[in-house]
Amino acid sequence: MIELDIMGVRVEVPSSAPMLLLKESAGHRYLPIWIGAAEASSIVNALEGIVPPRPMTHDLMADLLSQLGLVDVEGRITSVVDGTFFAELIVDGRTISARPSDVVALALRAGFKVTCTPELMDQVGVELFEPAEDEVEKFREFLDHVTPDDFEH
Repeated sequence: MIELDIMGVRVEVPSSAPMLLLKESAGHRYLPIWIGAAEASSIVNALEGIVPPRPMTHDLMADLLSQLGLVDVEGRITSVVDGTFFAELIVDGRTISARPSDVVALALRAGFKVTCTPELMDQVGVELFEPAEDEVEKFREFLDHVTPDDFEH
């Protein structure tokens, strides 16, 4: 299994559809998953540390896991069929079918890892351009020292 980092939620232009962006922890590929607005809101709230006055569904689920003493928990994104992603929540050896967005929203609250199969990453993983840190640093240095005279013909 490939461990994933939760990078956040982005909005795709022009459709304004929310997209969950996951990245392989030990690699460069990303796993983009289009999700619903309510799920996106739940994930963003958890990422930003927003605690609602009353528990929302994912908060309730995390509290249930904790109160019941269920500590061996993992989320797995397993496949994609006709553009629909499938996931599983593994709780103390029991496998429960779930949506990837619910797995991620719960993982952010309960602190368990999210993984995907190598086959899924090979099938739909994408590499996004990330400027190398040294390139960014060189550009910042350039900006610190550039003057209008440098652009004269």
